[in-house]
Amino acid sequence: MPIKRMNIGGEGLNRFFGPLEARIMDILWSSPGLSIKEVQTILNDESPITVNAVMTVMNRLQGKGHLTKAQTGVGRARVAKFSPVQSREQFLTEQTREVSQGLIQEYGDLVVTHMIDALDDVDPVVIARLERKLNDLKNGRT
Repeated sequence: MPIKRMNIGGEGLNRFFGPLEARIMDILWSSPGLSIKEVQTILNDESPITVNAVMTVMNRLQGKGHLTKAQTGVGRARVAKFSPVQSREQFLTEQTREVSQGLIQEYGDLVVTHMIDALDDVDPVVIARLERKLNDLKNGRT
């Protein structure tokens, strides 16, 4: 489920989601299977927010394919519980792959050059993994 818009100036999940969407996703990644009221209670402890605002955002996240909704109980005891479709790690892997591939397809050498320049600040373990990948590509393995 690729994100249609990315906020280049945002940080963390705010690159992919609005601030409230990001906070709701964080809550549900930590505790899947919560109701709108349960999420609103957690958010309300941080800053006042209405149930309607939380309901609107959670239903939009479901509509975008990021959350699933399961009904539990019957009658007046019926409650919708929401859970993320993907783990946080799966989501970030998919989104960063989409962004990276899109940038390389569109801007090619320029993006690769900037990524190489950024390696000055990268963990040596990541550089070693990159070296292995480059060697595999040179040797015809993927």
